[in-house]
Amino acid sequence: MRKLWEDHIIWTRLTIVSFAADLPDLEPTLDRLLQNQADLGSAVAPFYGEEAGQALTDLLREHILGAVDVLTAAKAADEVTLTAALAAWYENGQEIADFLHQANPRFWPQEEMRNMMRDHLDLTLDEATARLQGDFEADIAAYEDVHRQILDMADMLSSGIIKQFPEKFGGL
Repeated sequence: MRKLWEDHIIWTRLTIVSFAADLPDLEPTLDRLLQNQADLGSAVAPFYGEEAGQALTDLLREHILGAVDVLTAAKAADEVTLTAALAAWYENGQEIADFLHQANPRFWPQEEMRNMMRDHLDLTLDEATARLQGDFEADIAAYEDVHRQILDMADMLSSGIIKQFPEKFGGL
């Protein structure tokens, strides 16, 4: 779980960097980031079923494409579009949190999941904003915050799966 979520933030970061600088690797970098969303969905499928894995993949794909909308509007300094893109992005984050809570309500409390996703989005937004503004020291500091938070998130998700399915991990 940690590897998958670290991949998520690494490929997100590389996408932000490529987008901000108009680098020619943007498309393959974004494609790799989108593959990570499928990888995350596949990781939960053994526990929650193929349909749930695909549903998570779809929500996470929407998360990434929504982030692209946010970046595009921010880079264009289009405040109206940015406001709408941010609202949709945060709504999708809540949908992801609610989906995860529904899969494992006992060990992934709804409010905790929503807070975790909101923190992830806030920190990623800080990172992207600093990068787009050319404040590279703040960008690097924000990425460090993103990294710490995503490890906590991965651990929370792993712990919840282990507690919900102890028999799959050698427990009773």
